[in-house]
Amino acid sequence: MCGIAGVLDSRHDITNQKPIFREMMNTLKNRGPNDEGVYTNRHVALIHTRLAVVDPENGQQPMFFTEDKKRYVIVYNGELYNTNQVRKELIELGYEFKSHSDTEVVLRAYVAWKEKCVDHFNGIFAFAVWDDAQERLFLARDRVGVKPLFYAVVQDTFLFGSEIKALLAHPLLDAEIDVHSIAEIMLIGPGRTPGYGVFKHVEELKPGEYAFVKGCEIDKHRYFTLKDKPHTDNEAQTIRKVRELVVDAIQRQLVSDVPIGTFLSGGLDSSLISSVASRYMKERGKRLKTFSVDYVDNAKYFKASHFQPNSDADFIGKMVKYLDSDHTTITLGTDDLIESLFLAVDARDLPGMADVDGSLLLFAKEIKKQVTVALSGECADEIFGGYPWYRDKDIREADGFPWSQSTLYRASFMQDKWLNGLTANDYVHSRYQQTCDETDKLPGTSPLEARMKEMMNLNVNWFMQTLLDRKDRMSMANGLEVRVPFCDTRILEYLYTVPWSLKDYEGREKGLLRVAMKDYLPDEILWRKKSPYPKTHHPAYLQKLREMLDDLLNECNAPLWQIVKPEAARKLLTDETAQPWYGQLMTTPQTIAYFLQINYWLKKYHIKISE
Repeated sequence: MCGIAGVLDSRHDITNQKPIFREMMNTLKNRGPNDEGVYTNRHVALIHTRLAVVDPENGQQPMFFTEDKKRYVIVYNGELYNTNQVRKELIELGYEFKSHSDTEVVLRAYVAWKEKCVDHFNGIFAFAVWDDAQERLFLARDRVGVKPLFYAVVQDTFLFGSEIKALLAHPLLDAEIDVHSIAEIMLIGPGRTPGYGVFKHVEELKPGEYAFVKGCEIDKHRYFTLKDKPHTDNEAQTIRKVRELVVDAIQRQLVSDVPIGTFLSGGLDSSLISSVASRYMKERGKRLKTFSVDYVDNAKYFKASHFQPNSDADFIGKMVKYLDSDHTTITLGTDDLIESLFLAVDARDLPGMADVDGSLLLFAKEIKKQVTVALSGECADEIFGGYPWYRDKDIREADGFPWSQSTLYRASFMQDKWLNGLTANDYVHSRYQQTCDETDKLPGTSPLEARMKEMMNLNVNWFMQTLLDRKDRMSMANGLEVRVPFCDTRILEYLYTVPWSLKDYEGREKGLLRVAMKDYLPDEILWRKKSPYPKTHHPAYLQKLREMLDDLLNECNAPLWQIVKPEAARKLLTDETAQPWYGQLMTTPQTIAYFLQINYWLKKYHIKISE
């Protein structure tokens, strides 16, 4: 994994702008601490920082290839899980290879197949290829959107980068937001409308998109969307297919030339990944490293709820014993979490999921001390129907994003001037409805099946993207590569066609996944009720947040009050209703923390608000 960035200016010679390119590169050093490189010619600069994972000696970038006197240059961030298969296809076409890095395979694949190369790839990636002969840039992003790729066009100059901070390091792009940015932050955040970068002029290549850039004109194409197909497998065949796909996806992602481990929460998803990984490594004479997160005094203050009926600690212990893994528990304190709120904004370039982000940032920092690559269980809930809103009929049939039924509550915090000419419900609902309308369904699909496909599409394109943003930024801020096997598009495409009655096997959330993988886990883990990402339950955390908000309320000129009504925010000092802001992951403590993050973000990034 790496950081990539670049500049394309067809009107000016930019070879004398190396100090600017260095500034852009420096913003991405955490993503790529092992190596760096810049390619420049008169009109283009390609920038790379490298985290060496596969073929450390021969995978340096930018990487070059010449065919028929035409030169191609690539900067690449990602991991190709079918490298050997694609390399074999290219060898049959007459191509030769100097390394076993996937970067070389991606570059030659582009030379051979141009934009059709993405059809051959199974992996997570964002990359750019410069075609010197045509003076044209090609950009592509993986089907699911695991790896980020932002861009901006400013004064006839095209900028791109793995993170927004790389774009902002260029002097042509100002840190500026407007009413639409504020609507995004307050009504959608910490999610983002697909393709929208919140800052003015900043956009993001969507999952499953590629683009050609010539001059400052960008020509985008969608090469992947979820397509409905008849599901012809019977129950036994479906169970077998799911098992094969899941095991293969995990095993493919264990390939690494550097130390590797897994996240282990004691829940179904991380435990399955750890179990498959442990067996794979034992066959090779190795012992799996596993990692879990906990919080100071969580056992003392934990209270069971509908969403989190039990704590993770006992289940983690049982899995560690079952796996015989080399396990590390990382315990976080209240002061650490408070500090991490602002470090997480630096990593994401936006206000995010509050302590849900910050705790992962701290967790990844400790994991990186032992391994460079880790596997995590994100995306299983979206694909297999694990969230409560899949199975709660009332929530499922409600009009709007199921994890964010709080638009009026959110809008109540906004300064009135931002709601003039903008209807909060319309802003949110139009995005929801567009995704539903774009959901592919076979003719004659029953109302229930049609709704479940809409639910899956909503989750994959919205909720899952927020979690993937979080996973990428918090891990890569520490130079840790986190892979997500359940995001394998073969699993995604297959599960989209599977009827809900099979996914909901035996009336259990993710029932199909459980029965398919039943001999990989002890029964008490296999059938454990879903539990969300662990949070601190220490009352000192909420108390500290309220103290910080109270202090901010005494700062009349704090930038937050340009967006948020102080009198509305003051109610959070005493509110005990636990009103959700973003599903069960964000209630009152996280809402306060989110506002503190917004204030920090406005100040740290010197953001100008245009009306």
